[in-house]
Amino acid sequence: MIINQKSLREQVYDFIREELTRGKLIPGAAINLNAISQELGISKTPLRDALLQLDTEGFVTISPRRGVFVNRLTLEDIRQCYEIIGALESMVILAVFDSIQPLHIEKMKLLNSALRVSIKKDDFQSYYQQNILFHDVFLEMSHNQSLKRIIAPMKQRLYDFPRRGYIKEWEQANCRDHDRLIEAFETGDRNAAVRVWRDVHWSFEVQEKYIRRFYFPENREVREAKTHRPPSPARKVNSPGALQRRSSRGEDPSA
Repeated sequence: MIINQKSLREQVYDFIREELTRGKLIPGAAINLNAISQELGISKTPLRDALLQLDTEGFVTISPRRGVFVNRLTLEDIRQCYEIIGALESMVILAVFDSIQPLHIEKMKLLNSALRVSIKKDDFQSYYQQNILFHDVFLEMSHNQSLKRIIAPMKQRLYDFPRRGYIKEWEQANCRDHDRLIEAFETGDRNAAVRVWRDVHWSFEVQEKYIRRFYFPENREVREAKTHRPPSPARKVNSPGALQRRSSRGEDPSA
């Protein structure tokens, strides 16, 4: 039995999210509700409540009479997440821009330095946590709680579903975006801050080459296999003149 200060629904929600993160519940698979109820020693009610929240956030689909299925993250899903997060985070940047203080800028610089250390160590777990903290420096300054509730599950879908590795060149580029955002805060250039955040950092078109490598590596492997496939042995093709000469001598040209 789960015992802590959270409600039973929240505990079940956290459990299922952890199963998604660890890849124990895989995209496209049906969720065995009976097995989860027995494992946690709970009734179906808190389980259904948790699944309703996961359905709202896009992690699962509840299909009447068929069951509950883990959603696959498609390229179009990612495109939409990027558009929404880019627009909302840019709105926050504009809203809090005049409230950014040197202590906020210093914190972002320290976190960005820590991100680069994590990249050198190939420590994705640390990188992931520090990257969230970097964004939170300005997001936590917003009083719009509804906005933050929208952004959080989208990021969780992008990065936790299931937890992947990382692409070093992409993370290095992200750190350079962070540098440009910090510079815009320091110089008081709000337009530059929005441009780098909405039109570069969260631009699907700008990031697409990395997105495809990160989320759909199997497609890249198939393309590379086709590219490096050894050529088929060349077939000997008789010229029309040779076939005509063989035919005139009474030989079977198809032999």
